[in-house]
Amino acid sequence: MIERYTLPEMGRVWSDGHKFELWCAVETLVLEAHAAAGTVPADCVTAVRDSRPPSPDEVAAAEAVVQHDVIAFLTAWADRIVPREAASYVHHGMTSSDLVDTALGVQLAEATDILLEKADRLVGLLRDHALAHRATLRVGRTHGIHAEPDVWGHRVADLAFGVARCRDRLRRARKAVAVVAISGAVGTYSNIEPHVEAYVAERLGAAVADASTQVVLRDGISEWVNVLALLATSLEAIALEVRHGQRTEVRELREPFGTGQRGSSAMPHKLNPVNCERLAGLARVVRAQIVPVMEGIPLWHERDISHSSVERVALPDAAITVDFMLDQTIRLVTGLHVDAARMAANLRATRGLVHSSAVLLELVAAGLSRDREAYPLVQRAALRTWNTDVDFRTALSEEATAAGVTLDEARLDEVCRPEAFIGDRLDGLFRRVAALD
Repeated sequence: MIERYTLPEMGRVWSDGHKFELWCAVETLVLEAHAAAGTVPADCVTAVRDSRPPSPDEVAAAEAVVQHDVIAFLTAWADRIVPREAASYVHHGMTSSDLVDTALGVQLAEATDILLEKADRLVGLLRDHALAHRATLRVGRTHGIHAEPDVWGHRVADLAFGVARCRDRLRRARKAVAVVAISGAVGTYSNIEPHVEAYVAERLGAAVADASTQVVLRDGISEWVNVLALLATSLEAIALEVRHGQRTEVRELREPFGTGQRGSSAMPHKLNPVNCERLAGLARVVRAQIVPVMEGIPLWHERDISHSSVERVALPDAAITVDFMLDQTIRLVTGLHVDAARMAANLRATRGLVHSSAVLLELVAAGLSRDREAYPLVQRAALRTWNTDVDFRTALSEEATAAGVTLDEARLDEVCRPEAFIGDRLDGLFRRVAALD
C-alpha cells in the first residue's frame, strides 16, 4: 500500500523489518523446544536469542543471489550469530512454510488487534451519536424518494449495529488466522516433533493448526479478508449516507471541513464530501482482495506457492486500507455536522405527502375498502400535490368531497403529525443501541 494511506502502527506490522523480527522469534522458540528435548545443544539457544535480526537490505542482498526469501533471511542472520556454529541449528527440522505461515499468523493477529481497537471506538461513537439524535426528526427515504418521517438516530443505529457485527466477525476471524503450523516438509512431522509446534504455539498465544501440509489451508485467511471487505463496505455505507446528506439540494449533513481546507482549485465555494468519496473508493480496493486470496485455497497437492505472491500484496493492502478507513470514519463521525433545522424543512418539502400511508390506514379504519376506494383516493390527492402547488391535505379534502367521502379532519390532524410516526415504538431499538459496547 502506498504511504498516503499507511498509518504508522499498521505500517510497522507489515514492514520487512518487523517480519524478520518475527521470523527470528519463531526460529528461536523452535530452537528452545529442541534444546529442551535434547535435540540440539542447549548453549546454542543463547547465542541465537542474543543476535540481532538481519536488516531488510542484508536479506535483499542475499536474496538477489539465492532467489529464495527464507534462505536469504537465514543466510543474512547466520552472519550475525556468534559463535557462527550456533547458526547451524537454526531452522532444524523445519521447512520454509513452517516459518512463514507461523509468523504470518502472528502478523495477522497483530493487525487484527489494531483494527479491533479502532472498530470498538467507532461503535461507541456511532452508539452515542444515535442516542443523541433519537428525537431528531427527518424524512426517511426509499429509492431516494421521500417516504415517511423518521429520526436521524434510527438511521445511525442501523449503521452502528452493522459495524458492531463486522467487529464481532473480525474477532472470530482472528482465531482462524492466529495459528501455528510447524510440521515439516509435507506436514507429517518427519524431522520435527509435534511438541515443538505446541511449544511455539503456547509461547505465541496462538492455536496449533488443525492440520497442515507444509502450508495451512487458506480458508481461514480468506475468511479474514472477507470480513475486512464487509467492514470496509459497512464504512462505505456510512460515507454514502453522509454524501447523500451533503448534496446541495439536501444539506442535512456535512463532513468536517477544516480551517484552511479548500474544496476546489477552481470554485472557492465548494464544500465537497472528499473524505466520504475517498472511503467509497478505498472500499473497492479491499473488496478486490477477496477473489485472489480465496483462490489460494486450492493448491497443488501438499503445497505450491501460487498463494504466496498474492498474499504479499493482498493481506497488507487489505489491513492497511481498512485501518486507514476506520481512522477516517472515526474522524467523520466525530466531526459530523447535523443540520436538524434543514432536516425539519426537508420533511415539510413535499407539502404533507409523507403522511399518505397514515391517511390511507385511517380511511380504511373508517370503512373504505383499501384497494377500490381508499388507495385511489389518496393517490389522486398525492398526484395533485406532486404536480401542482396545492398541499396534500387540501387536495385530499377536495378529492374526498368529489368522491362523496366524509373525512374526520381532527383525526387526520393527529395522525399527520411527524411525531405520530415514531412515538415510543423505537424505544426498544434505542435500548439495544445503548447496550452496544
